[in-house]
Amino acid sequence: MTPGTADRPLMPFEDFEDLLDVAPDHVRLEYVDGRVRTKDPLSVEDFEELERRAPETVRLEYINGKLEVKAMPDGNHREIFMWLLRQCLLQRPGLNLVPESGVKAEAYRKGRARTDGTLAAVDRFKGDGEWSDPDGSLMAVEITSHDRDTDQRDRIDKPLGYAAADIPVYLLIDRDNNTLTVHSEPKDGRYQQISRHPWGATVELPAPVNITLDTEKLKDYAD
Repeated sequence: MTPGTADRPLMPFEDFEDLLDVAPDHVRLEYVDGRVRTKDPLSVEDFEELERRAPETVRLEYINGKLEVKAMPDGNHREIFMWLLRQCLLQRPGLNLVPESGVKAEAYRKGRARTDGTLAAVDRFKGDGEWSDPDGSLMAVEITSHDRDTDQRDRIDKPLGYAAADIPVYLLIDRDNNTLTVHSEPKDGRYQQISRHPWGATVELPAPVNITLDTEKLKDYAD
């Protein structure tokens, strides 16, 4: 069974120590209740420098002005991504579902989100650096992980960030309650349409995605 939110693992102290060792001198980090935080306000430029130096085991994001650590995917997380990838390739072969895509999110591109997948035309990200403008991204995908921050990050902050960046569709595959939540029609920093579907339902992803998901297979990956 999926552990309760309060029991989910947070950032290991060993990972924090590794991050602390490589952090720029002017970026002061602290470890509070299993989370890494900055003692001072963090600029986008300082975040990008910290992220470049971070160990491979630490995946960082900059969301709503705060430093966040994204959990490493487990086996079911990876299988769910591959399930979605196959559906996208079969129905929209002219598109790529790019894993681990760094996106400049939020208003004025001030956020730095690492999606589990970004749907875009083939070669859309050719020549880009670590963080890409959201222009041309048709859909952002997040698959929840078993960590304490997933509620705030995936269900609250990221929908706002992706909507503000005008990404047409945000798909949340939620492993806590075995649902898919489809966000669409971004306007004024919020998605105007939000629909939730249980695993096993047939889910229509709206334009410009235009993909129909048969989600029965997701039941095999219930925790």
